[in-house]
Amino acid sequence: MSTDEHKSGFVSFVGRPNAGKSTLTNALVGQKVVITSDKPQTTRTVVRGIVHRPDAQLILVDTPGLHRPRTLLGERLNDLVATTLGEVDVVAVCFPANEKIGPGDRFIATEMAKVKRTTKVAIATKTDLATPEQIGKHLLNIQALGAEIGVDWAEIVPVSAKEGDQIALLQDLLVALLPEGPQLYPDGDLTDAPEEILVAELVREAALEGLRDELPHSVAVVVEEMRLREDRPEDKPLLDIHANLYVERDSQKGIIIGPKGARLRDIGTRARQQIVALLGTPVYLDLHVKIAKDWQRDPRQLRKLGF
Repeated sequence: MSTDEHKSGFVSFVGRPNAGKSTLTNALVGQKVVITSDKPQTTRTVVRGIVHRPDAQLILVDTPGLHRPRTLLGERLNDLVATTLGEVDVVAVCFPANEKIGPGDRFIATEMAKVKRTTKVAIATKTDLATPEQIGKHLLNIQALGAEIGVDWAEIVPVSAKEGDQIALLQDLLVALLPEGPQLYPDGDLTDAPEEILVAELVREAALEGLRDELPHSVAVVVEEMRLREDRPEDKPLLDIHANLYVERDSQKGIIIGPKGARLRDIGTRARQQIVALLGTPVYLDLHVKIAKDWQRDPRQLRKLGF
């Protein structure tokens, strides 16, 4: 390869909810740009993580997990995935190595078969949670699934984003599949998501920690205001952030606030640490919990909350 050949392109990770897509994005970028949680459906916005290399720029599009929709929000999320897939160079389907291939994986792979022009890669994620025998069998099953529904995998790669296993190899393989092209983003940019979106996502991640069952789907966060406080010396800036956490019912509001406000304080502390780490500026974070009744099913509320 001659030294002046530079590659650039878009890679989209798809998979059912909680297949390890966000953790993989963060591992490839080398820094946290996408929120992760053990709750399914954590990702709602299409965040692009950007990997800079001397020979290439790899732009990672993290999509919400594809699933059969139960609500209007679910339908919007699936539409978002479908639009994304037609516009990227490579689609990488994530199959967790610690779980058998199930109906959800088959549904996604079948959807992939319909996306004609895009190169398809299969990734066996979470190999740190599986034995070598399980991983071997899993890779054969992925290959068999592709053959059965007519997806020709360009690569099948086992990785552990958590342990960093095979992440460099995966990066090389993805770069090899990209078209030649110029650098699309300036050096140092790790994502093109606006800071308000990233901050809202970090607050939501802190709120999801320790929540059970249905509540995670019901939490939305909107940053109402974010600006540097005036009258501060230049060497001691303070970023004021005012954000609202929206839930669907009164009972959920109580859960988020917790006894005597303890849970909301805990959410604020955790979120603030992550925001400071991301933006590199001390932060004053003001959080309020509000009710937006049944927002997941209401088009007007969905628009207001950014979907």
